[in-house]
Amino acid sequence: MLPTVSKGRTPSNVRSNPVLPQYLRRIVKWQQMDIEYTFWQMLHLCTSPKVVYQHTKYHKQTKNQWARDDPAFVVICSLLLVVATSAYCAAYDHSVGHAIFTILSVLVFHFLVAGVILATCCWFLTNTYLREEVPNSHVVEQRVEWLYAFDVHCNSFFPMFVVLYVIHYFVSPLLVAHGFIPVLLSNLLFMAAISYYHYLNFLGYDVLPFLERTTFFLYPIGVVIILFPIFILIGFNPTRYVMSIYFS
Repeated sequence: MLPTVSKGRTPSNVRSNPVLPQYLRRIVKWQQMDIEYTFWQMLHLCTSPKVVYQHTKYHKQTKNQWARDDPAFVVICSLLLVVATSAYCAAYDHSVGHAIFTILSVLVFHFLVAGVILATCCWFLTNTYLREEVPNSHVVEQRVEWLYAFDVHCNSFFPMFVVLYVIHYFVSPLLVAHGFIPVLLSNLLFMAAISYYHYLNFLGYDVLPFLERTTFFLYPIGVVIILFPIFILIGFNPTRYVMSIYFS
């Protein structure tokens, strides 16, 4: 069972999240998924992400939870990831068995396992250090739902997927070449994708009214900006590095 949001004073306050089992059951029920709304979210995450999180507030008001109860976003994102990875394998891999292994490893580890780990870290961080203190005992204490933290990861992952799996695929013949221009363009793509991921992370938690100091989620962007000129100077090409891991 994945961790649920609980920080009670006694063990009686620790209970499982009833939303998660229902969420998992709906994964295999396409007729219960809102596919059109999911594609609307994906589009606006790339163009106007604040609009998506404004709708998150409406979801809280209508369903009394911040997290999505529809797994359509995860399902569609997984399918798109499989298609994109298959395209890479068709272009750069010469073994069917290795291609299948690459597709499964990217889906399971890059998206799902990494998402669970990152969501759990952010869930723990926000509930432990970033929540506002409750002024008195008459105010209901609010906490970040684990499933919402996973939603934030998925939202942040999709634009990064568009840049590093789709756009990157079409320009990869140039990026894997030797020279200054491939190094510069490759680092630009990775810097933009990773920075935007952390920016969307910030938006996802900043929308929660009971959190403070959410600018913490913007700090990794500063690290990326510092590393960018260093990688350019030493001639490090992230595209060649990643491609060599999977298609050496």
